[in-house]
Amino acid sequence: MIKLRIDVDYPFANRAKSFLYVALKIKNVKNNDYLRNARVIAQMINDSPKDVIAYWFFTPYSMPDQRLLELLKPEKHEVALHVLNNPNHEWKALEKQTGRTIQYYTIHGTKRLSARMLWGRKLNQSQAKIPIDFSLKNFHAFETYGLDAVRFQVGTEQAKRTALEWIQSGYAISMHPEWLFQSSKSGQRGSFYETLKSILDVDAELGTIGVRKKFGVRIARDFKEYEKSVNPTNDLITKLSERAVDIFTFVERKWCCPIVDPLSNWTRTKDNVGLLEIRDYENWWSTIGKKTRNMIRKAEKSGVKVAVSPASDQLAAGIWKIYGETPIRQGRAFPHFSEMLETVKANMYAAKKSTFISATIGDEIVGFIHILFGDDIAILSNILSLQKYSDKSINNAMLAKAVEICASSGNRWLMYGRIGNHPSLDRFKESNGFFRYDLSRFYIPLTNKGKVAIRLGLHQEVKDTLPQSIKALAIPVFNWVSRNKTKLKLVIHQ
Repeated sequence: MIKLRIDVDYPFANRAKSFLYVALKIKNVKNNDYLRNARVIAQMINDSPKDVIAYWFFTPYSMPDQRLLELLKPEKHEVALHVLNNPNHEWKALEKQTGRTIQYYTIHGTKRLSARMLWGRKLNQSQAKIPIDFSLKNFHAFETYGLDAVRFQVGTEQAKRTALEWIQSGYAISMHPEWLFQSSKSGQRGSFYETLKSILDVDAELGTIGVRKKFGVRIARDFKEYEKSVNPTNDLITKLSERAVDIFTFVERKWCCPIVDPLSNWTRTKDNVGLLEIRDYENWWSTIGKKTRNMIRKAEKSGVKVAVSPASDQLAAGIWKIYGETPIRQGRAFPHFSEMLETVKANMYAAKKSTFISATIGDEIVGFIHILFGDDIAILSNILSLQKYSDKSINNAMLAKAVEICASSGNRWLMYGRIGNHPSLDRFKESNGFFRYDLSRFYIPLTNKGKVAIRLGLHQEVKDTLPQSIKALAIPVFNWVSRNKTKLKLVIHQ
């Protein structure tokens, strides 16, 4: 049994908005944002295949409206009282509002003087006093641990493990809906949605969707959008909008699954990928230039051996060594520099539907490629080699092996990032047979904020809106800034 204690202190996820409504004594709000996160949590509990009981503690300013009450099914949810100031009056008001029998209570405590004033308490009164003859059961008697607090302290993955230990020990897990999707350093609360999703085993369809903020706008995308065709169903759109997402974006996999008749509210923008069509290895060999063929032969003559490598600690150590060789690659900061060996191992062993290719000279791993296999596509996720052997054409040799593997396994399309944002890398791609394949990226507004952001052009990256002539001037400047920021950081940390 998973026991959840849910303290609905505030009516909105936005604390400033909640403070305003409480200060003005505004209750029973009819607003789509009202208790939005509470509705998400309630639906997650209802969808969970686990044995769950949730105790919901409401204040006079967070009374459940009809939408939330319909989700609070009695077999999984119990309505309870979160006492602010007047236990008996608030108890009766909650029963009248909900039509439910109340059995449990908790006490809302406040440490800050400003919060005591907000809630209408005396300055020396941190919490309400409970009458001796108060007949509700005190939920504070249960051993309870805070999920949002531990998420802030140890991060998502450790919080998942800790929460499972709590469940096995029979403890109640407490949370505040306002922190479902946001964190607070001052309040020491962490966004616990991913942790709760794992505990309840729900929202599998959202498992590969990530959200980032841009100018205060929450934009979601599936990070496996090139490996599978994203289907923005009404159910998916509804779930994302309930999770305070403003815009959902996805790419059209035009090479295999073109989108016919996109909806009128989808905004289309131009995008591209570097794509290689593979009929067979011999055909690819004949289409690449003589210079590229000679570089592949040069690698072989230089003693470079290329082969498929199963995941192993030895391979991880080789990748880690390549990552740590230099902080600058191809003229700009290298994001994997100084990455921990344990992180490299974890990412390597977690990789699914993929193949690693390694290049060796003697016993030394001098380069690697990571290929992801999706639906109707193989993707070059990473291709790197030691710069000290840059004269041995290692990357060309590994790429030839990747084409050979794709051809033998029947993968017609091999993708290698985008073309247009990295001149030297673009030349390498084109010399090995990749071409710019134009396709569309769609943006779906889910909120009014999302609609405004799209109209203002805030949904796109700046680099994607610049004309190629300006981008050609901007890229060297960007690279210079990137290099020097990294060098400055290294000097500071020495």
